Amino acid sequence: MRLKTALWVAAYLRRCQVEGVSAVVRRRGAEEAGAVFVRICRLDGTSDLFGPAPQSEVDEERRTDRAFSASLAVQPQPAADAAVEAYLAREMRFDPDIWIVEVEERTGRNFLDVVAG
Repeated sequence: MRLKTALWVAAYLRRCQVEGVSAVVRRRGAEEAGAVFVRICRLDGTSDLFGPAPQSEVDEERRTDRAFSASLAVQPQPAADAAVEAYLAREMRFDPDIWIVEVEERTGRNFLDVVAG
């Protein structure tokens, strides 16, 4: 059984806080099962963006509740903030139930289970 999105986001925010990193919910989506996008703002005009990993990339042996992959696969990360904003705007038009969590971390630490893709 999968955790509700709201609970997962609350736990992720707490993890960031424990690590001394500022993180906020920028957009609140569906409580039960909204997709989560995490933007790592590097405070230099660039950001990393992570979204739900495709199911085909998730290792069943190392299954976690939520796995993430780089959303801007065409561009190397970090990408310009404008490119990240454009991507998120497209995602919001496609799926109004998404969550956006914004993290400020100069070195790019993300505290996510990232699937290499």
